Amino acid sequence: MTVTIGRRELLAALGGTVAAWPLAARAQQQKSDMRTVGVIMSVAETDTESQARIAAFRAGFEELWKESEKIHFEYRWTAGRVELATQYAREMVALAPAVILANGTPVIAALLQLTTSIPIVCALLNDPVSLGFVKSLSQPGGNVTGFTFINPELIGKWMNLLKDSNPSLTRSALLFNPNTAPFYRNFLSEIEAAHRPGPLDLAAMPVGSLEEMEKAIIDFARMSGGGLIIGPDSFTIVHIERIAQLAASNRLSAVSVYRAFAAAGGLMSYGPDTTDIFRRYVVWARYDGHISSDGCLCGPHPERCEPGRSACATADKV
Repeated sequence: MTVTIGRRELLAALGGTVAAWPLAARAQQQKSDMRTVGVIMSVAETDTESQARIAAFRAGFEELWKESEKIHFEYRWTAGRVELATQYAREMVALAPAVILANGTPVIAALLQLTTSIPIVCALLNDPVSLGFVKSLSQPGGNVTGFTFINPELIGKWMNLLKDSNPSLTRSALLFNPNTAPFYRNFLSEIEAAHRPGPLDLAAMPVGSLEEMEKAIIDFARMSGGGLIIGPDSFTIVHIERIAQLAASNRLSAVSVYRAFAAAGGLMSYGPDTTDIFRRYVVWARYDGHISSDGCLCGPHPERCEPGRSACATADKV
């Protein structure tokens, strides 16, 4: 499922004629003709995939907003650092933008501690109910909207892909940093509670630093029959090239949500089309759902997924 912002709601946040956001939020809009749109990304500014996402987001404004030249975009990039998420959230709220596009759990958590009125469009949000960001997916309430990114079912898909690529696999591990991706604990608990028989045994691989990550991957690869899963996490995307190198050098079957993983030599990638999702944040006018009382549009989980495979991994039959 998703929680998405509609065209009318975004226009209202930017000073349009449709009143969809709470009055307190609209009161914070700048009085000048120039409107500020805040953007806080959880990755490094040099990340090519995120640059493509931002380009799609801005292109959507040019299509939707006739006076797009009167919109100022204010950017911050945390490069996976939790302390920068807090710092940049303070800076952005102090600017009182019309709306904030927020990417990453630490960024969203920090913003919600600081404002209940500035509209926050959550970019690639995961498990918002369990994390306390919204009341429910169908009735989120408050000042938060956006797309959810992945769910436990997609983890099952990744396990199936690993098993298909290497039938000898018997186990898998999900790599993540609990500080930047706390939702995985809930996902793993849901999978265990559901007692769903999967193609592989699944275990958590929590790491807190680059050194811990490197050791964990190498230790995991020493035992045969294992496959590695790299889901969305600002920590893993910052280190995605290193993860791909470790997986390839240890001949470890691995799948990631990030296309950059396969491009860097990892076995394969599979996940939602994030560039398309960022474009929809702006240009989506109506989806297969309903506009709830607080102005949020509720519909299904993003359905477009992109498979990717490393050319070298395919040739080597990893």
